Amino acid sequence: MKYAFKKMAIVAVGICTIASFSSCKSNESMYKKAYEKAQAQAQTEQQTQVKVDNPAPVQVTPVTPVTPAKPVDTSDTRSEKVVVVSGTGLKAFSVICGSFSLKTNAEGLQNTLKSKGYSAQIVLNEARKLYRVVASTFDDKASAVSSRDQLRATYPDAWLLYNK
Repeated sequence: MKYAFKKMAIVAVGICTIASFSSCKSNESMYKKAYEKAQAQAQTEQQTQVKVDNPAPVQVTPVTPVTPAKPVDTSDTRSEKVVVVSGTGLKAFSVICGSFSLKTNAEGLQNTLKSKGYSAQIVLNEARKLYRVVASTFDDKASAVSSRDQLRATYPDAWLLYNK
């Protein structure tokens, strides 16, 4: 019985082997389809490359920016009582570029502003214990606003002080 089982197993393995080899025959039409597909893809890439190498000229129309007139900004004027610590004195409106609790920090900004041509001063708000650095001071608000707007390019938090 063992011998018959072995014989049947060998025959079954043989049949499976023959079946697997016969199903693996190469199919010429499949190779032909794959070749044609690759050729078509290569042709498409070649055409795309030619289009990229010879781009059509692009016409550019210049745009002129429109700059609207800026109205005088009066919204951020603060009124404080301050005492001049370092400088020649304040007029009615002053442009403040920085506020510090330490006088040495205020002096550093004052020196920076002076090196840029401003007549910088230091004032003290005794109620808040803050040293304010004044970049410039004016009698009229319009001049102060103009100066503040120029300083905001470097000091975005610059604001106007109306001296009480």
